[in-house]
Amino acid sequence: MTDALKRLTDEGVAIWLDDLSRQRITSGNLAELLDEQHVVGVTTNPSIFQKAISEGHGYDQQLSDLASRGVTVEEAIRMITTADVRDAADVLRPVFDATGGLDGRVSIEVDPRLAHATQPTVAEAKQLAWLVDRPNTFIKIPATRAGLPAITETIASGISVNVTLIFSIERYRMVMDAYVAGLEKAREKGLDLSKIHSVASFFVSRVDTEIDKRLTALGTDEALALKGRAALANARLAYQAYEEVVASDRWTSLEAAGANRQRPLWASTGVKDPAYPDTLYVTELVAPGTVNTMPEATLKAVADHGEVTGDTVRGTYEQARADLDAIAKLGIDYDEVVELLEVEGVEKFEKAWNDLLASTEAELKRLAPKEA
Repeated sequence: MTDALKRLTDEGVAIWLDDLSRQRITSGNLAELLDEQHVVGVTTNPSIFQKAISEGHGYDQQLSDLASRGVTVEEAIRMITTADVRDAADVLRPVFDATGGLDGRVSIEVDPRLAHATQPTVAEAKQLAWLVDRPNTFIKIPATRAGLPAITETIASGISVNVTLIFSIERYRMVMDAYVAGLEKAREKGLDLSKIHSVASFFVSRVDTEIDKRLTALGTDEALALKGRAALANARLAYQAYEEVVASDRWTSLEAAGANRQRPLWASTGVKDPAYPDTLYVTELVAPGTVNTMPEATLKAVADHGEVTGDTVRGTYEQARADLDAIAKLGIDYDEVVELLEVEGVEKFEKAWNDLLASTEAELKRLAPKEA
């Protein structure tokens, strides 16, 4: 079952699971995935927590205790989600230790309603790091314009960051710059750079979903022939940008001081269009020093029938650029698409967070002690 996943690992791709729930932790399923499926990390987001908490009864006891204390719904959510992340971090701790802190990581996101506010995001990142209190935690900060200086400040304080919701190559370059700037500040403070890690979550499938919709609307043979090409081209050119940054003198100086590279992480790798292979955004984005965070269905698909043929990123840059240029020539505006995807990404996480607030509030009321 796991040959393809092992080959992926051997090619330098860290396999992370894009899902977390209390049931997954307490049942031993998460530990099993580590042992049998080469999983070395976990990512969460507001949508994942909303789904986990609204399904089943795994949180009833904690919710009942919180209701008895009369806590606010926001405090309840923070207690529940940080407890899950803390427990998952403990399960992953042996991987963290074995890889010198590179993997064995669990990510938890700042409140998405803060996506356009820099200082509250930094304060939230510090609070989450304190609440979880595990060295193998990543705090997720969105790559919005307000998020960029928050990334720098959070890194500068020695907190490891998973930058999320990156859709464009230009914004990705800004994210890498924000990380480097944070490390430079950390170095000035005398912090140990080797303890600070980061990944940059570059979203994949949503790019195809939006651009394919526009290609389909055009309907010409030329347009239809380009379907399914944009997301891979975009991600591959992002990796080219990463290679350029780590080859720079500015980076070389930091690396000599013990800094860790900010690994590109392929996010949103579940295939949305059934016409495409369900392993597309895994087997076609194989490159050393990357992370691929997969929903469980994608993980199982790769384990079952994924064909890992080696590096499928380096050496593709010319074709990737040609594909994006061809799409632009048809009148599809790349900048407009990636801006739209960022706005929608923040809105989706905000909606999930608000749904989480509503469902948790209902549960607290249901489990509140009855007055005598």
